Amino acid sequence: MKHFSDYKSDAPNWITMADGEFYPDILSDACELYRPVLVLFGQLLKTSESSETLLIKISEVKQQWMRIQLCRVFRKYVSPQTPVEMLKKKSLTPMICSQYGKKFRKVNIVQSAFNSRPLPDEALCAVLWEYKDRGQKGYDLTEKFFNLFRDQFPTFSIEGPERAGADILLNKVLNGYPNDNRPVDFIIRNAKGDIKAIGLARYDGDRGGAQEDDRTGGYANCAKEILEYANANGLDLKIIFINDGPGLLLGSMWDDYSKIEAIDYDHIRVVTLRMVNERINKNWLK
Repeated sequence: MKHFSDYKSDAPNWITMADGEFYPDILSDACELYRPVLVLFGQLLKTSESSETLLIKISEVKQQWMRIQLCRVFRKYVSPQTPVEMLKKKSLTPMICSQYGKKFRKVNIVQSAFNSRPLPDEALCAVLWEYKDRGQKGYDLTEKFFNLFRDQFPTFSIEGPERAGADILLNKVLNGYPNDNRPVDFIIRNAKGDIKAIGLARYDGDRGGAQEDDRTGGYANCAKEILEYANANGLDLKIIFINDGPGLLLGSMWDDYSKIEAIDYDHIRVVTLRMVNERINKNWLK
């Protein structure tokens, strides 16, 4: 069996490129989608006596999608230093106002800036559009792998979110698993219902620098943790890393994943979609 590192010399032929969208073709759809967001933001802004009040009004918007988009607009206009993930949590609004409020741009300045732009603002709509499909390539990858696996291995079952959804926590499916917060993307069971493989999936659109190092380092720790648990409990668990995309061709990414597989060649496979048929088989899963 060839190792993941053995494919590096021919790497471009083993990755899958996801489709992208052209600029400025997206502007018409982006403006149509986000115009109601900007209209509502303008209405809330006009009736707010302070930037803190504006954020409170945004947090009271009941429709989740609309509230998240308003938070992104708020961050651009009022508080670029505040993380969107923090703004999205309604319960954190009082804390944000008290901790970050002093650095909020004054509401009259925000109103002047907002009114200086056309409605809809093509530039801002294009920025918001970039968030729309964030994560979609990863969802596409997982869905394709699930379909490929089911076709190739009808006697095994695969579980997990095929697209969006909560990850599987290993302590919920493996008795006595020591880490209460170890999420994985899928598990594979045999016909008896025994877990035979654990998997993580990621589409690497580009290389993430330090973030990339953190991720592959985290994957290595995850693999070691699972193997230690399996050895301690007399289990023969396999670990599958489904990774694809042009990011694998940049920097040290391919070598980093090769090192993860080298932790235990008998129990770990790093594969792209095009390698599944060649590198994953019944005998290895059994």
